[in-house]
Amino acid sequence: MKVRQILESKGGELATITPERTIEEAVGELGRRRIGSLVVVDDAGSLIGILSERDVVSAMAEHGMDLTRSHVRDLMTHTVTTCRPDDEVTDVTVKMTDGRFRHVPVMDKGQLVGLISIGDAVKARIQELEHEREALRDYISSG
Repeated sequence: MKVRQILESKGGELATITPERTIEEAVGELGRRRIGSLVVVDDAGSLIGILSERDVVSAMAEHGMDLTRSHVRDLMTHTVTTCRPDDEVTDVTVKMTDGRFRHVPVMDKGQLVGLISIGDAVKARIQELEHEREALRDYISSG
């Protein structure tokens, strides 16, 4: 399965935030949307980082609980692993597992076009396995 197929099933909405926003605003956005990360973009909409729940929790553990006045730029991950729409989901899943992160922005010709999560990848794999199971069941019952 290709990353493109996951993006098509998810729809076009992508949760982004700018680096000058506060962590309080970012955490509010994460909570409202019930998501685990926000893609950080500049004024032109270009990818410049990613802010995850893990980034916030790690900073709280290191610096204390009151990060609400800190800015997204202070806590975001600056070096972001990305993928392309035509990448295989299994390859992206390996990157996530090896890198110990759960969200990967999707870039197409230099433009940010989406985000996939480890949950999206697992759901896609389960769907593939269900299709295979049905095909095997049909084959066995016809035989």
